[in-house]
Amino acid sequence: MAVSAGVIVANIYYNQPILKEIANSIGVPDEQIGSVSMLAQLGYGLGMFFLLPLGDMLPRRKLIITLCLLLCVALLVFATSSSLLVIRIMSFLIGLFSVPAQIILPMAATFGTQNRGKTVGKVFSGILVGILGARVLSGLITEWLGWRYVYGISAGLVLVMAGMLYLHLPKIPVKFKGHYGSLLKSTLNLVFEYSILRQAAILGAFTFGVFCSFWTTLTFHLGSAPLNYSTGTIGSFGLIAIGGALVAPYFGRLADGGNTYKSLLITVSMIILSILLIRVFPFSVIVLIVSVFFLDIGVQATQITNFTRIYSLDEKAHSRLNTIYMTAYFIGAAIGTFFGLLSWKHGQWNLSTLQMLIWSLIALAVVIISEKTTKKKV
Repeated sequence: MAVSAGVIVANIYYNQPILKEIANSIGVPDEQIGSVSMLAQLGYGLGMFFLLPLGDMLPRRKLIITLCLLLCVALLVFATSSSLLVIRIMSFLIGLFSVPAQIILPMAATFGTQNRGKTVGKVFSGILVGILGARVLSGLITEWLGWRYVYGISAGLVLVMAGMLYLHLPKIPVKFKGHYGSLLKSTLNLVFEYSILRQAAILGAFTFGVFCSFWTTLTFHLGSAPLNYSTGTIGSFGLIAIGGALVAPYFGRLADGGNTYKSLLITVSMIILSILLIRVFPFSVIVLIVSVFFLDIGVQATQITNFTRIYSLDEKAHSRLNTIYMTAYFIGAAIGTFFGLLSWKHGQWNLSTLQMLIWSLIALAVVIISEKTTKKKV
């Protein structure tokens, strides 16, 4: 489940270190090709809202396989197109059809409540390695073979994973009885019912917005003077972040022990510290490496802690709880990417990191205010 989720979700992020290569290949400026990354994240966010709830209503294995096959088609069209319009549309559809990664994740939460944070953390680590490994692979494959091979190879990998999931996914009984309209209505009702869900969704949106803003603009920062790194070198920064992703599940165990506030306070503080470091030392390779490592731990551990919190709210609505959280999460990603590109256009790295710092401080405020609100209710 962890490997499959990682292979599927990686498709949203392959574009980030190779945006310049795609732009040069089809003859468009950097500002226009940046929308490819934003549309992939927007498609994923909308897929969270409109497709993910079906995991509570339809047999999950059948739903996952169907979406994987549609994803393969979108990847192949992307790989063979030279039109910016078609590439944008396919990027949106790739995001939309990558939702199975998030259908798999709440399935892990059904395998026992005592160590839920640890279990979810393992599967989420697979997703994180997919997200971060995507940058490494796409950078290397593009340097060796060209960017089109990235998506062609990925289509083959997704097809193989679809076959493995068909053979090995457990059959989970459908827990929701009703039609699609009532499913979406019940999903929205969860927003009003659980304050923890609202707090987690807002926090997730801001922290992942920082994450996506960072990785999108980092590509341009590393590829510009005075660093002038190659595509393969830029992609290799994902290896550093993978190390952070492997450390992040520790915070799931911390959340299992009931220390969610402490966990969130530490993880968001890591994000702020990382952004401050890269603002002060923008061209230091050592500082960039350290910042990437701790930024990734901070963002991913925040998400694992949030998952642990929301999955404990209602055992019968894991997919719908995940829908609300992940919709906000990836809308935050799309907005963060948009403001990152806008900041880069008007002030490059200095303005980009300032924007990330502001978002990080808002995230810290959400954690502190949420804790005070919870204590008042108690």
